[in-house]
Amino acid sequence: MNFDLEIETGTFRDEVRAFLSEVLTPDVADRVYRTGVSHDDEFVRRMAERGWLGPSWEGIDGAPPLDLYRYSVLEDELNRTEAPFYLMSTTEMVANVIRAVGTDELKDAVLPGFLRGELTIALGMTEPEVGSDVAGVRTRARRDGDRWIVDGQKMFTTNAHVADYVFLLTRTNPDVPKHKGLTMFLVALEQPGVEVQAVYTLSGERTNIVFLNDVVVEDRWRIGEVDGGWSALMISLQDEHSAPFGAHLARLVDAVEAWADASGRIDEPDVEARLGRWATELEVAQLLEQRVTWMLADDQVPVAEGPMSKLFSTEAAVKAAEDLTELVGPDALRSRLDPTALEDGHIEHALRFSLGLTIYAGTSEIQRNIIAQQACGLPRS
Repeated sequence: MNFDLEIETGTFRDEVRAFLSEVLTPDVADRVYRTGVSHDDEFVRRMAERGWLGPSWEGIDGAPPLDLYRYSVLEDELNRTEAPFYLMSTTEMVANVIRAVGTDELKDAVLPGFLRGELTIALGMTEPEVGSDVAGVRTRARRDGDRWIVDGQKMFTTNAHVADYVFLLTRTNPDVPKHKGLTMFLVALEQPGVEVQAVYTLSGERTNIVFLNDVVVEDRWRIGEVDGGWSALMISLQDEHSAPFGAHLARLVDAVEAWADASGRIDEPDVEARLGRWATELEVAQLLEQRVTWMLADDQVPVAEGPMSKLFSTEAAVKAAEDLTELVGPDALRSRLDPTALEDGHIEHALRFSLGLTIYAGTSEIQRNIIAQQACGLPRS
């Protein structure tokens, strides 16, 4: 494992921070907070101009790829600043699936637009009453010649109201085991039969429920084999399970340290002890993420290591938010919209936002099951 990552990528981190200080203006950050929508067209366009979409891909103009170590730095800074990038991260996840199993026609229709920051894809996997059992989907796709007719509902389709497409998991064969009768499609969201309704989370983030009624999808938008959708889905879930979350903990620790310094309490024993505890947890979270990056760069699949990283960093963020809010006291609960809020409301927002982290990209229970099976050789729970 490469422990010299920061030395090798330090200059690039400075470049990313300079970019964010220029492009992530207070107006953009305020709009993201007020709307709960983590996407901004201009922000993404500026990233595309720098070739920062599609790690390890050759750019559309033959530009050299951004290596995975530098891309991990980019992700870290984007998450630390809560930049409006979430929709592009889900688009990238689906683009990776299309690169692996999509037809040439589908690749030509999707990948150049993604690299230019002009095409976006939301995730449509979870359903009401199904929860974390992804294979338990009830959304049906029935074949009609060279097209499919889709009916069903998808929950937590974040950014579906501004995305071009949804990566849709459907059931195409109800007469086989549930993992075997699934097919993936890329479905345009601006068409008859698609309705998107807002759902707001505790953190203020806007997600959605999507209703699909007799939606027509041409077969050329199918991703992978008919009834072979589980294999395509696993490519995206592996990416999801390796997603980095340590930057959210880092943002909270930085905010509380700044508060302690400004209030003159930085040398108090309790402040030192709590900040020291969470700085240590943060170091572990960052090392786990660095191991995942190293494995990917070495062409290894972090089947268990990705979930270890995700599980540790998100659960640490929840505990840290509770502990450090208690340390700061009632003043920590003033939100960003209050002009007297401490550290621009980052402490208060962390308390709400952290709770969702243990659900995003697979719940803690799912991560524990994967670790138990893949790393410990235990039977499926």
